Amino acid sequence: MFSASQLTEPQKSDLQQWASEGASIADLQKRLKEEHGIGITYMDARFMVLDLGIEIIEEKEEANEEKATEEPEVLEAPAPTGEVSVSVDSVAVPGAMVSGKATFSDGGTAIWMIDQYGRPALDPDTPGYRPTQEDIASFQKKLSDILRQQGI
Repeated sequence: MFSASQLTEPQKSDLQQWASEGASIADLQKRLKEEHGIGITYMDARFMVLDLGIEIIEEKEEANEEKATEEPEVLEAPAPTGEVSVSVDSVAVPGAMVSGKATFSDGGTAIWMIDQYGRPALDPDTPGYRPTQEDIASFQKKLSDILRQQGI
């Protein structure tokens, strides 16, 4: 494992300068290899950046700052369908035996999963969203039917 203490002061200075010019962690890793002959893993580069207190300027932050001066983007809410729909993922989310997506009658959406102990979980896309009791009952019935059809 590489340690930032293995770097010389000029190398540390170069890293600071490259980061101030907008270099990403991957760029720092690459330039450290090319210009100083020090090959490290990406994870070591991340730790090195933290150890040295180097601030990485991400393009996303710059793009968000530019967008702040523009008109705010309006996100459309899902259109209510009046019916609950349930789908199963072809590959379950990590930590789940089976998972999928649900759309409720009011247009609210959520990711559902069942873990290896058979415990269900529902993670709504909108924080604080709670489907109605009728939608939950419909969701449970449809999920049970789909899982039975798939032999799960």
